[in-house]
Amino acid sequence: MKVFSPEDVPEQMGSSYPAQFKPIAEQRRKRKVGDFGGLNNFGVNLVTLPPGAGSALRHWHSLQDELVTIISGELVLITDAGEQIMTPGMFAAFPAGNPDGHQLVNKSDNDAVYIEVGDRTEGDEVDYPDDDLLRRMHEGEGRFVNKQGEPY
Repeated sequence: MKVFSPEDVPEQMGSSYPAQFKPIAEQRRKRKVGDFGGLNNFGVNLVTLPPGAGSALRHWHSLQDELVTIISGELVLITDAGEQIMTPGMFAAFPAGNPDGHQLVNKSDNDAVYIEVGDRTEGDEVDYPDDDLLRRMHEGEGRFVNKQGEPY
């Protein structure tokens, strides 16, 4: 199937974070449109954040590039540089290996929708600079550990 509607794609809610880290993204609604369309080399997600929700904990990837673009609403991008408002049509790029963590938060009174694109580089690991959390590879699988390397 080459053409489809976002409504054709199952919606997933929340995150795979360990329980104590779930609240920031528990209301996040994600449609994996790239997977639905059969893409293998990179992921494309259509994400809706209701008021108060975050995209994820602030994070950065070791090997994966990411790009987001705002479709509707207003989001606040949080990085080491502080906060920047993003509105429809704006893009933000996050090159792999740059330790300046990023996070999108909806501080408005309305839903915000964005598209996120990321490659699927094998062995990618994730650091969460504001939290005692890392995603590390173990026997070919990503798993969450604390900063001492102990699994959650």
